Amino acid sequence: MVTWSRVKSPWLIHMNTGSCNGCDIEILTALAPKLDAERYGVKLVGSPRHADIMICTGPVTDKMKIAVVKTYEQIPNPKFVVVVGSCGSSGGIYKNSYITLDGVDNVIPVDLYIPGCPPKPEAVFFGIAMLLEKLSSGKLPDLKGEIL
Repeated sequence: MVTWSRVKSPWLIHMNTGSCNGCDIEILTALAPKLDAERYGVKLVGSPRHADIMICTGPVTDKMKIAVVKTYEQIPNPKFVVVVGSCGSSGGIYKNSYITLDGVDNVIPVDLYIPGCPPKPEAVFFGIAMLLEKLSSGKLPDLKGEIL
């Protein structure tokens, strides 16, 4: 019953860890009426205590490191982290910068990467659908670092 409810209504929390907002716009477009992710129960929530999936964009800056870890710890188990965009995956154009820690996986464990700069809304939607498909198999997915 718990797995069914997680698959039928995954709640997302979006965290911008220092990006240029290109990926943020694509995430919102994926949740907008054109693709209509809400018909599948996907909902963007404002509190990490209500979320199942954390979507991160951008390289983690020194200033955001503590906030990312605290937000991740507040999400109830089982929790999943999806990184959207090249900057969140590897640091992108900010790689080896004096202010960034490069990818999100240097701070918290990542389950799924959606590459692109920025990725299309369809790719974001497909990535979340792939995560839900693996979750609906009845066992927790072993995605750890899977690239879409």
